[in-house]
Amino acid sequence: MPRTPGKPRSAEKLQGWKAAIHEYVKLVNQAEIELDAEPLNRLVDDREHLSRYGTKLDRLREREQRRCAWSGRNETKAQPMRVNEAAHEATLLLRLDQRRSLDQFGHGYVEERSEYERLWLQDHQGRWAIVRIEPLVSERRPRYGSYSSNAVPYEEERGRQHTDLHVPRSRPFVNRNLVLPLATRTQPQRYRRDRAVAYADTWWNKANPEYEEFEVNCTNYISQCLFAGGAPMNYTGRRESGWWYKGRDGGREWWSYSWAVSNAMQALLAAPRREGLRGTLVDRPEQLELGDVILYDWNGDGRYQHSTIVTAFDAERMPLVNANTVSSRHRYWDYRDSYAWTEATRYQMVHLADEF
Repeated sequence: MPRTPGKPRSAEKLQGWKAAIHEYVKLVNQAEIELDAEPLNRLVDDREHLSRYGTKLDRLREREQRRCAWSGRNETKAQPMRVNEAAHEATLLLRLDQRRSLDQFGHGYVEERSEYERLWLQDHQGRWAIVRIEPLVSERRPRYGSYSSNAVPYEEERGRQHTDLHVPRSRPFVNRNLVLPLATRTQPQRYRRDRAVAYADTWWNKANPEYEEFEVNCTNYISQCLFAGGAPMNYTGRRESGWWYKGRDGGREWWSYSWAVSNAMQALLAAPRREGLRGTLVDRPEQLELGDVILYDWNGDGRYQHSTIVTAFDAERMPLVNANTVSSRHRYWDYRDSYAWTEATRYQMVHLADEF
């Protein structure tokens, strides 16, 4: 039997909860274009999530209006990562890949991000509905206290796989330059911002297998970008000091907290120093350049939980950033489009030195 013209072959075969997920992705795409959660009402029964998602879209709409930016096109793709199904119910982990095309004063750019949600679906007399949605707000994890010199190792940098996402373990990386002490360098090394940005754009949505991949990978990713740009490691061999990465040796973790933990990186960059990785704290995002760093304290309690790197600018020269864990490329710097954002959010903006 010939199929209906214009109807995708894959859509014809979808039934039950799979058809509901297919419809859900279309509705999310519509909501992201209209910046309104209303289209999801006919499929999603979770009032709490609809309110949460609606609030996030309201913030995004207000911000885009203020920036005079609009999105005429949005592409949403989905991939089920983990599925459990029974006769009349199903649960799954869903990865949503968003690609927004924006225009601002005639200047166009593309923003990309990947987010994860857990969904619960039930069959009510032939009608499959999504009864619960739980976004994975990975930017907010973890919060185990402020960094200190005698701190217990953070869960953020313990190098464990994310069991839900089935991420393969990476191979250890050994920096062969560690055999040369920092003091032996006779000339300052220029920070190659272009190389840091190129690395950030290459690895924003996948792990470089030369490094350990952490469950919360944002700061590890930023450190890799800075190192690719020429920032020198300060190898002390002590996890609570310096900025360095060596890999694993016999199961032992060999990297500094500042390499892998947002709060520890913030402490490192905020402290004045004359050599090695360093920068200047600035008050306004307009003062940042490519390859600079922004750190995020979602609760305003002095504990920083997320790190990004500046990789582009919009038409008003406001930073667009890349990040990992919740993979993002050319995302507007303020993160008001994230579930992690709160009214108490504080930012630490660091302009890195041009020479190390």
